[in-house]
Amino acid sequence: MIMLKSPDEIERMRRASVIVAEILAEVAAHVRPGVSTADLDALAEELTRKHGSKPAFKGYVVGGRTFPATICISVNDEVVHGIPSSRRVLREGDIVGLDFGVCHDGYFGDAARTVAVGSVSAEAKRLMTVTAAALAAGIEAIRPGAHIADISGAIQDVAEGAGFSLVREFVGHGIGRKLHEDPQVPNYRTGARGVRLAEGLVLAIEPMVNAGGPEVYMKEDGWTAATRDGRLSAHFEHSVAVTAGGPYILSRA
Repeated sequence: MIMLKSPDEIERMRRASVIVAEILAEVAAHVRPGVSTADLDALAEELTRKHGSKPAFKGYVVGGRTFPATICISVNDEVVHGIPSSRRVLREGDIVGLDFGVCHDGYFGDAARTVAVGSVSAEAKRLMTVTAAALAAGIEAIRPGAHIADISGAIQDVAEGAGFSLVREFVGHGIGRKLHEDPQVPNYRTGARGVRLAEGLVLAIEPMVNAGGPEVYMKEDGWTAATRDGRLSAHFEHSVAVTAGGPYILSRA
């Protein structure tokens, strides 16, 4: 069921999403060689608690598996849902996907960004730039009367136009009182127009773009998805409300 939000609910979601944006920025500022992903997770949890919020991902259950951390941290060929570890220490040249959400005052915010660890390759820079541009194009397509397919097509055109590929196994989603609500938002054309966008709909738009092929596999931890060919992947995400004036990005500090 698709749940449209009132202006008051969107304002509450904006407050939750701003907390997400601020914490993501702080965590990203601590990304450097020698830092473990567990260090970044501990920082994210500390900051979440200071805001009086709850981590959206910690304790999240899918198929009987429980996510154990506050933030998803995916490095290099890892696409999404990477589990932080004290054994995973960042190195010069890595790229790191930071996917983070909170629940605040009963509403969820969700956002992601990919950041460089020191100096990275030209391919890595271009991949991150294109993925961010694909997200921006998808958001630009949001308006009352448009359809999910308009968002999907805009994302696909930017990513594939640059010679990259889009992950098919994971998609964007509605968000509100639950972290994942209807509708799903694919990052590629499916052949269907999809749901018609209406004022009050809030969507988490999140392209996951691979430098090589689109195929992914699940690592032994049951959560971390990685590229099948071992090439780099990037992930950017915003929570966005549909308004009469167009897209309203909630997860912007």
